[in-house]
Amino acid sequence: MTMQSRILSPVTDPSRRTVVRGTLGVGAAALAAPLLTACGGGPSADPKTVTFGSNGADATPKSAYAAVTSAFTKDSGLKVKTNTVDHDTFQKSISTYLQGTPDDVFTWFAGYRMQYFAKKGLARPLDDVWDTIGSGFSDAAKQLSKGEDGKYYFVPLYNYPWAVFYRKSVFKERGYEPPRTWSEFTALAKQMKKDGLSPIASGYGGGDSWSILGAFDYLNLRANGYDFHMSLMRGEVSWTDRRTSRTLDLWRELSPYYQQGAGGRSWQDAAQSLLDKKSGMAVIGLFLGQQITDEKLRADIDFFAFPEIDAAHGQDTVEAPTDGFMLSRKPKNEKGAARLLEFLGSAQAENLYMGADPSNVAVHSAADTGSYNALQKKSAELIASAKHITQFGDRDSDPGFVSTVVLPGLAQWLGHPDDGSALLKKIESQRSRFFTA
Repeated sequence: MTMQSRILSPVTDPSRRTVVRGTLGVGAAALAAPLLTACGGGPSADPKTVTFGSNGADATPKSAYAAVTSAFTKDSGLKVKTNTVDHDTFQKSISTYLQGTPDDVFTWFAGYRMQYFAKKGLARPLDDVWDTIGSGFSDAAKQLSKGEDGKYYFVPLYNYPWAVFYRKSVFKERGYEPPRTWSEFTALAKQMKKDGLSPIASGYGGGDSWSILGAFDYLNLRANGYDFHMSLMRGEVSWTDRRTSRTLDLWRELSPYYQQGAGGRSWQDAAQSLLDKKSGMAVIGLFLGQQITDEKLRADIDFFAFPEIDAAHGQDTVEAPTDGFMLSRKPKNEKGAARLLEFLGSAQAENLYMGADPSNVAVHSAADTGSYNALQKKSAELIASAKHITQFGDRDSDPGFVSTVVLPGLAQWLGHPDDGSALLKKIESQRSRFFTA
């Protein structure tokens, strides 16, 4: 997955209240219009053309989507007109885009993020499509694809786990062993620091502050469990709860082992320091592989599940964000869009995509895993073994709350971590703005 940014901009993304009211200021519309606009709208849209809004602007996903849409055209005779926009811009402009004249089919995310727009009437249900594709997906995938009303609004394509990545050769040369528990993890980080490595690669500068949520989520999940974490994300419990304080205490314990200057570095540069053997570990997603073109280097990359903190929760939850597609509320070519979505929900489409992008794992149960590299195989096993699967901090919660309140606060705190009480009080003071009882 392309990961320039995961968080909706507070400038261009209306808050939940704004969307509920259905209002959109002229300034916001003017700002977003040139960034993400439909490429095929209008009453006279070609019935033999389906428009597709894609956030896969980087070379790897762009070529992967091209392979998929070309195969669809060959099978169906329908052309696909792709509107490709970089991931960050797509994120920032999505609300305005969907309230305008969006493309027939567009890329988006499963879970809360999908439900958010489905609930606002900005996407059309896909139950008829699922009548065709449903047998190819697990119950977990089906659940992730449903709105709060029980209808389907999403067709999944791939997912990918977050874990702790490292280079096998570094561990072998230094005599390191992958840790399973928190004490082993912090002891390893301490040893890496003594050995002259940056123990944990980190970069959350500019638009990459989303990247710190992976560590926050895992710390909270491992210390407090899946149920508490999801309740926190959904605004159901207080951020000043002692359990959240415990999460920040653990993060503060880990913070001395973060790469220096992380607040001014991109996630790509942080990942590169791991590849260059300057950092020992990185809490990151499998999309790390998109930066690798040398297969020998790819073969030297491995990962372990984020360590256990509380035995009551173990390592039973895996963060595995799921990406896929939705149907706009008023598609210009509804029949053609349905045919495209049925194709996108096929094993054939997933095989084509994974053939061009080895940094993800197919969701379809009949997808061919025979050509998976070692990282993909291990990723699939990790996800399959999970008792619970979460999406990601900004996907499991209200996007406005995360982007304007939680994330800026956590990023600032991480630069100078203290006991976190002031931060948690500040976040809690804003919770009621986004969540109602």
